[in-house]
Amino acid sequence: MSTEILTVDGLKKHFVIGYEGTINRRPIKVKAVDGINFGLQEGETFGLVGESGSGKSTIAYITVGMYQPTEGKMYFRGEDLFAGNLERPLPLRKEIQIVFQDPGSSLNPRRTIRQILELPLRIHRPKEDPLHEVMRLLDMVELPIEYMHKYPQMLSGGEKQIIAIARALATNPSLIILDEPTSALDVSVQGKVINLLLRLQRELGLTYLFITHDLSLMRNVASRVGIMYLGKICEVAEASQFFQDPQHPYTRMLLSSIPVVSEEEEAAKPEKIESTGEIPSPVNVPAGCSFHTRCPHVMDICKHVDPVMVDTSPGHMARCHLFEQPAELIAPFFVEHGDAVAQT
Repeated sequence: MSTEILTVDGLKKHFVIGYEGTINRRPIKVKAVDGINFGLQEGETFGLVGESGSGKSTIAYITVGMYQPTEGKMYFRGEDLFAGNLERPLPLRKEIQIVFQDPGSSLNPRRTIRQILELPLRIHRPKEDPLHEVMRLLDMVELPIEYMHKYPQMLSGGEKQIIAIARALATNPSLIILDEPTSALDVSVQGKVINLLLRLQRELGLTYLFITHDLSLMRNVASRVGIMYLGKICEVAEASQFFQDPQHPYTRMLLSSIPVVSEEEEAAKPEKIESTGEIPSPVNVPAGCSFHTRCPHVMDICKHVDPVMVDTSPGHMARCHLFEQPAELIAPFFVEHGDAVAQT
């Protein structure tokens, strides 16, 4: 039975982007992440999917320690990653690494590949021979040993990303955050990088938090999938169940919009859902369910009460009033609005 390697509990990250008012100045906040809960099982690939601005990359940066959370907890193998807001100890930093979206900007152009790969080795594994380890890392990611003498600008986009993966492996991590690792690459190169990541996961027992906006990629890569919308997770399920029986209206809308090339694939997609209205600003998220301005199934309660995550089937959860029990649906709304409760 697998154990939970990463636990996220009530995580929030709000950014102050300005102030309004003249005397009593009130901060204007972007709620990039606004109270999410999920867990990663050791050895799995958890796909976190969402549109630009949904907050998925913010979660990645919190996990690796680039941001401090506004509220909530995050545990790695039971250890609080932000205990006392102190600097994260080296053993924890060693265990969690990240591969960024754009390898062109994440690799130092003034350093050779050898220097880039030696830096984490000197910090986290100072007793080992750095040259031998650089050679081993290049062999592990199927690049020629001679590449250690090259600079990043001498490599193709795919080769740069493979070097970024090798750098993440240098510390012998348990968890790797993949922040859209293939979105900046040509389609012909994406398959090579994905196959490399899958092989490394099998051989090294790695756990991946795979962040992407590409739902079709998750079908073949992820063990489980979580869908984000405006800072919150709206659905989580096993990958196979997720694509066969999507529950949340937003998820169904995303899946129905995936381009396909055959009639069989078209038949497997959920019924087409047209979104109405505009995507809300993350600075001014609507009250109640944040998706209600675009949802074809919107009810009056959706405009006032934020839904909670509920189980729709074993291992499948959705955050939508459509799936809440009647008592759970009506009680909080009735307390606040009395006779205005809508007939649903």
